[in-house]
Amino acid sequence: MPAIAVCSLALVPQSIERLRPWGMITLLSPGSLIDTPPGLGPGGHLSLGMNDIPAPAEGLTPPVADHVDQILDFIGRWDLERPLLVHCWAGVSRSTATAFITACALNPHADEAVIATEIRQLSPTASPNPLLVAHADERLGRGGRMQAAIAAIGPGAECWEGTPFELAARRPLPR
Repeated sequence: MPAIAVCSLALVPQSIERLRPWGMITLLSPGSLIDTPPGLGPGGHLSLGMNDIPAPAEGLTPPVADHVDQILDFIGRWDLERPLLVHCWAGVSRSTATAFITACALNPHADEAVIATEIRQLSPTASPNPLLVAHADERLGRGGRMQAAIAAIGPGAECWEGTPFELAARRPLPR
C-alpha cells in the first residue's frame, strides 16, 4: 500500500535510502531550500519556500494558495507505487500539513477528522500548519472540515524534532 512518509530534514538521507520514494516534497524557509538529494529521479522533487507561520507576518513568506496548487499538481503525478516522502525542518508542521492535504486530496470521500486523528496517533508531535491547511481546505472544497479536523486534534507535544511517521495514502471507500 502506498504511504506518505513524514520526517525532519535531518532524517531525509536515511529515509530516502530506506524508503526508495517515488518523490519528495521539501517545505523549508526560502533561504534554507536544499538541492535534490541523490536517489530521486528527474522531476521527483518539489521544493517549496515558505516560513512556518500560522498567519501572514511582515518580512516572512507565508504558505499561500499557490503552494497548495503546486502540492496538488505534484501528487497528481505520483504513481502510488512507491512512497512519497514529505519533510520540513523539524517534521512537525509544514510536512504534517502536507501529509494531511495529500491524504485528503487522494481520498475525496474520506472523513477529514479520521485522517487528522490518525496523524495524531502516528505522531504525538504533529502540529499541521493551519494556514497551509486553510488554503487546501478552500482548494479542495472541503467547506472548513479540514481546518476543523486539525483544530480538533490540537497542537502536538513540544519537541525539537517531530516523530516521523507513515500515513496510508489510500483510504477504503465508505460502505
